[in-house]
This record gives sequence, structure tokens and C-alpha cells, in this order.
Amino acid sequence: MKYNTEREPLILGEYGRYLQEMVQHTLSIEDRVERTKAAKSIVEVMTTMNPSYKGNDELQQKLWDDLHVIAKYQMDVDSPYPVPAPKENVQAEKIDYPKGDFKYRHYGKSIEDLIAYARTMETEEEKQALTQMIANLMKRSYLNYNRDSVNEEMIIDQLKEMSKGELKLADDFKFQHTNDILAANPKRPVKSMGKGVGKKRKWKK
Repeated sequence: MKYNTEREPLILGEYGRYLQEMVQHTLSIEDRVERTKAAKSIVEVMTTMNPSYKGNDELQQKLWDDLHVIAKYQMDVDSPYPVPAPKENVQAEKIDYPKGDFKYRHYGKSIEDLIAYARTMETEEEKQALTQMIANLMKRSYLNYNRDSVNEEMIIDQLKEMSKGELKLADDFKFQHTNDILAANPKRPVKSMGKGVGKKRKWKK
């Protein structure tokens, strides 16, 4: 497991680490149209975290501004608002570590919250974009535990189970390549997943 003290500092702590990772993943999407779709899905998640912002144009602009801040002003998308001027010394707020029992602890509550939100989305394109980001986040979280290999079919099955069969990936979906994920975290230490995990298993890459 990689502890938060070993990760990149949070830029805007009120949104949590999982959303910051979603932004980082969106920055890696080469296609501008798909990148814009992903950015809109992230703003939808941010709106869910701030329900009072829904339907308020001024507050929606604030969410887009926050998105650009988290992206370090490198988010090249078709935004409904002007890109804000860079601000210096943006302070992250302290947030409490989530508590609770999770069936798949290596995914954590953030993934469960994202899945729960994705299930409520009505627009299929946005739901699919968020589902694909969730799948890649699940793969990244899994690699925090097992750096050597990852079973993508297992992740798909677990995503289906955790969403009660409501989230399905498009037939042409491809996970982010394992080497790209590991290259982004070259110093991540390998930790044990617990009892019995030391036994060698052969997972499909």
C-alpha cells in the first residue's frame, strides 16, 4: 500500500484524493472530445459533493475553476467558462480518513462512492466516461498492492459486482497500460495484502 504521506500532496483537499487522480487521468487522455467528456463527468462528481451548487451558474463556474486548479491549469478542454488565471499558494484543507468496512479494501471508500454516483447518472455517455475512469482507478489501486501483475478481467467482474450489474464497460474499452501506471509511480513500495497473499498466483496481464 502506498500511504498518503508518500503520494503527491493534495491540491484542493476538500475534493479528496480520488478526484485528484481522476483529474490526472483525464489529463492523459489524448482525444480532446473524450477529455472534455471526462472533465464534465468530474464536474458532475464535484456537484454531487456540493449539492447546493447544482443549477447555480456562478457556483458551477467555481467548480470548473477548481478543476483547473487541481489540473494545475493544464486542462485543455471545451469549458463553458473562461480558464481562470493561475493562483499561487493554494492551500489544501485537512480531511478525515474514511472509516468503514469495505469488501475490497484495496479500492477503498472513494471507489465505492464513485460507483454509487455513476449508477445515478442518466446520460449514458457521461456514465460510460465515468465508468471507464473508475475501472482505471481500480486497476491503479490494485497495482498499489501487486506491482508485478494485474487481472483486468477480475477488475471488470468486481466493478460489475460492486455496481450490482449496473455499470458496464464499452466493448472497445481498453485499460490504461500497466507500464504507464507503474512509470507514473516508480518509487511505490510493494506491501503485503495480508494472509495468503504471499503465495504466487498467475494473473493475466
